[in-house]
Amino acid sequence: MSTYTEFRRGQKKMERDEQSKLNVIIVGAGLGGVGAAIAILLAGHDVTILESAREIGEVGAGIQVLPNAAKVLFSWGLEEQLYRHATRPRKCNFFGWKGNFLSEMDYHGYARAAGAPFLDFHRANLHRCLLDRAVELGASIVTNAKVQDFSISDDDTTASVLLADGRTLVADLVVGADGINSTLREVFLGKPDPSQPTGDLAYRLLLDTTAMMGDPELRTMVENPQVNYWVGPGAHAVSYVLKGGELFNVVLLVPDDIPPDGASTAAGDVGEMRAHFAGWDPRLRKLASLGGGDRSSVLKWRLCIRPGLDPTWSHPSGAFTMLGDAVHATLPYLASGAGMALEDGGVLGLCLGRLTDKSPASKQKALHAYEACRRERTEKVVERGTYNQWIYHLPDGPEQEDRDKRFVAFGESDRRWLAKENPVLPESQETGEDPFPWRYHGVGRWLLTYDMWKDVEAKWSQGAPPTPPIGSHTKSARPSL
Repeated sequence: MSTYTEFRRGQKKMERDEQSKLNVIIVGAGLGGVGAAIAILLAGHDVTILESAREIGEVGAGIQVLPNAAKVLFSWGLEEQLYRHATRPRKCNFFGWKGNFLSEMDYHGYARAAGAPFLDFHRANLHRCLLDRAVELGASIVTNAKVQDFSISDDDTTASVLLADGRTLVADLVVGADGINSTLREVFLGKPDPSQPTGDLAYRLLLDTTAMMGDPELRTMVENPQVNYWVGPGAHAVSYVLKGGELFNVVLLVPDDIPPDGASTAAGDVGEMRAHFAGWDPRLRKLASLGGGDRSSVLKWRLCIRPGLDPTWSHPSGAFTMLGDAVHATLPYLASGAGMALEDGGVLGLCLGRLTDKSPASKQKALHAYEACRRERTEKVVERGTYNQWIYHLPDGPEQEDRDKRFVAFGESDRRWLAKENPVLPESQETGEDPFPWRYHGVGRWLLTYDMWKDVEAKWSQGAPPTPPIGSHTKSARPSL
């Protein structure tokens, strides 16, 4: 079985003997780390998750799950549980900053064409579903376990992690899933390696929809769930419904004004936040006015990226690797950061599922295949997120006018394609000129159609991938698609 369709009812947990069963430590209990735990447990191995916090939890508000990530989640046996918490938006709309309609995407139509839905979650609900599934499969979770260092045994068979309290734990494989500010990444590289600021920050507002129902314009946004984007000079905003209409998620993306030597989060004045959107669509200003309540400030987050990790993500011993934001953190402008981490975990689990022993050579082969599947794809996602930062934030002028014309033109061709009988989204690595990123002529054909089973099957026999050149990731004035 090698395709998503065959796995629709969920992967079965593999049975394996002690000669091929790995003891795996995953550092980090975020979405990527817990997702990897599920996939590796399904592959028949033992997993311990180490989390530095005293309690397991997930911060943040809304999260969008695209069809490619939904396929992975459903394959882990989570479809029924997730639908209890998910909102299925009917479509996605793009507006200019003054509220002028630019274009739309039929999410339900694309779900049929891609073979899986678009889902919106409160992040905590998604995380809880994953965590419950990992525990059900046998994961051991250790909290208050901050990892400071790791080392590889002299015979390359195991890796050890050193915790802040002095404990040392040993495993056949250690997986670094410790996020954008990864300690293990810097240990692996042997030098400081901070994430790269993008020049943007995010205000995240989680609104009680009862405050919206008295306004006819805002009420329709709750009763008819859709994802809305507003794009304008130097900023943009995103909104969508959560928890069956109980909550409304609003994210405001603006220039970063947090001191460069400060923390990645800071208090932001409500008035300052609203000032960024003076003169914008009245609906957006109404939503912003609901943010902060009686408080004088809201929290804001600096947005950083990690364009990649050269020349490899894994130790040559095959006893250590990394995934998710620790390797390839991206701007949230493609709604794919968590999706890439979930795919990473799924692919890693499939590769480890092919082990017939736990020798260094076997683990090396599995990690080579894992990285061969993931490197190019995740780097393309980071690049497209940076491109979207540029195209969403264009100042009014000729480039903005050309962008808006393309929104309209590609929208018309999109409607014609979806109107065909039983349209199927084909798989292609081509990126088109549509500024609406997830559609057919944007990145939809390679982002939404990903089949991790097919990818692992293709890459498994290729052996070690060539060492990629260390290139410049500097953002140009106009990023590439």
